[in-house]
Amino acid sequence: MVLYDVIRKGMTEYPERPALLYKDTTLTYGHLGQMVNRFANALIGAGIGQGERVAILLPNVPPFTIAYYGAAAIGAVGVPANPLLKAPELIHIWGDADAKLVVTIPQLLPAVSEAARQVGIGTIVCVGPRDVVPEGIMTFDEFLASGSADEPAATALDPNVPAVFIYTSGTTGKPKGAVLSHKNLLTNCRQILQVLEFEPDDNLLCVLPLFHSFAGTVCQNAALYGGCRFTCVEQFVPARVLEAIETKGVTIFPGVPAMYAALLQFASDRPEALAKVRLCVSGGAPMPVALLEAFEKRFNTIIIEGDGPTECSPVTSVNPPRGVRKVGTIGLPLNGVEMRIFDDNDREVPVGEVGEIVVRGDTVMLGYHNQPEETAAAMRNGWYHTGDLGKVDEDGYFSIVDRKKDMLIVGGINVYPREIEELLYTHPAIADAAVIGAPDPLRGDEVVAVIMLKPNASLTAREVREFCRKSLANYKVPRRVIFRDEMPRSATGKILKRMLRKEMELGSNGPDPAE
Repeated sequence: MVLYDVIRKGMTEYPERPALLYKDTTLTYGHLGQMVNRFANALIGAGIGQGERVAILLPNVPPFTIAYYGAAAIGAVGVPANPLLKAPELIHIWGDADAKLVVTIPQLLPAVSEAARQVGIGTIVCVGPRDVVPEGIMTFDEFLASGSADEPAATALDPNVPAVFIYTSGTTGKPKGAVLSHKNLLTNCRQILQVLEFEPDDNLLCVLPLFHSFAGTVCQNAALYGGCRFTCVEQFVPARVLEAIETKGVTIFPGVPAMYAALLQFASDRPEALAKVRLCVSGGAPMPVALLEAFEKRFNTIIIEGDGPTECSPVTSVNPPRGVRKVGTIGLPLNGVEMRIFDDNDREVPVGEVGEIVVRGDTVMLGYHNQPEETAAAMRNGWYHTGDLGKVDEDGYFSIVDRKKDMLIVGGINVYPREIEELLYTHPAIADAAVIGAPDPLRGDEVVAVIMLKPNASLTAREVREFCRKSLANYKVPRRVIFRDEMPRSATGKILKRMLRKEMELGSNGPDPAE
């Protein structure tokens, strides 16, 4: 199978069944399939061929799914990205991917136009009415109208060819494109459906961002593969989420811990708010046990915690809803996923000992685009090395203890400190900088910048944040800024981040200076 087979099946076997709900719009499988066909044929008309990349910069709206599957239908490669990214970040991603066309919304056109000009993207398609989209840019509806609703010609594809590039941070400090094939994604769908038992009457709430692999696979791909439906909500606002749950008949809620914390606080006096939800799924960041227990007690439901990196399509393990659920673990490997705990010499460690979690199976990516050395390092000896430190118990349940590298997870999204540090070093007043994480009960990690100024220079925390916001998405901007006269260093001059973290835990750095 390839991704388009999911669309073809829906069109032929249950065309009248709802597939995607958004505000007052309901797309049936038949209607969704027609629009996917039109988008695919419009791409062909625009000169986009098999293997070429289509950038998708959209919030959770139906055109995201249409573009995602339309590109896949002709063997093109979707490149979803975070709509919060600024032009310099988009330039890196789209330039690395060699994107030929981008689909976006009017609000993002300033950054999109600049990035497209820099990397040579020839076609911008904009979701919005003609009177809002600038002249010279085709609207999404106009683009669809240029393509036939007939099945596109280029659907006989090899399941092993790339379907999407999903950019994730890496050791270079710049996002790397994890190349996921049709087989990778559909294998993960089958595994998820087997353990979570999606039914045709299920409705998944998709408030997690679709550009992220968690939502892209669990909320979108697995839902469509299972013949059920999903409801798109563009932004996590507790009142809006609860309204969607109640009015759209949501039965499955995938979320990150920060969402569960916010819902618990917002609806603490409404224990019936999730009465229709049969299953909650948590991933993207570690779920605090206290939060899980409080949420379950308040709403009389269960949260199934799982895990997996983007590079594995992404779900690798989950606590089984019908089996033994071990709170505080990420559960058992999915059927067909091999997981082990290795030491630094890639030797398996005994049960209960901490090491790096490694994964093998049909959901592991093809590699990082344009990064052969990074690919070889991450996938050495046939195992994908996740960078997570964990352990496995005598029953085969895995737990994550810590992250091996310095990567942070902010609201379920990966943030790599070096990218922020590289930017801080460009400020004329900054002599040295280190970015570390502090625990945040809602967001997972809080981004903390530790800065040493040049002699006679002055700078405030507010000015640091304003400087960062010009080039970084808001979730990457440091929420705390700590100024120091000197940095702890190793004998070779390397900043010792572990000492900075330790000092921060002890409270020796104090709060931001007055602003």
